[in-house]
Amino acid sequence: MSLHSGRTRRAGAALAAASAGLLVLSACDKPTPLATVTVGTNSVNAEASCRGEDGKPLAESKLTGCLSGVKDAKSIDYAPGSTLRLGVDPKVVENGSKWIALLDGSPITEASAQTYRSFPNADVFASGQGGAAPKEKKVSIVQVDKDNKPESVWSFTLKRTNS
Repeated sequence: MSLHSGRTRRAGAALAAASAGLLVLSACDKPTPLATVTVGTNSVNAEASCRGEDGKPLAESKLTGCLSGVKDAKSIDYAPGSTLRLGVDPKVVENGSKWIALLDGSPITEASAQTYRSFPNADVFASGQGGAAPKEKKVSIVQVDKDNKPESVWSFTLKRTNS
């Protein structure tokens, strides 16, 4: 009889530990869907750097700050003429939402419900004014709701390389 009660106590303790673990996990914020930038065989992904609160769109002032003020954006090397690939988690385009890609704050795509876009031989560092090409460019992915109001922003930095 004592063997059975020991087994019952261990099972009860394991069940209590599992329940406590689930309770702790449920108290955490759910991670945001990921966005990914790929150049060649290298990829970086990140969670949204800005999100609307309680399911509401981002305020215009917050969106402006998100697009210009991200200091810790993940970076990836980019050689001129490489293929730039952008992707979003399928959750980004659920419920009628779409996404737009921006390069230094200017749109480079229309709003899309696809989860992946590719830009073969893109020359993102081309300087139309004949000046020296910049060393970095900011790529942002902006999730928009069905009314084209911004919901979330993911930011990345492309670093120009010569190879």
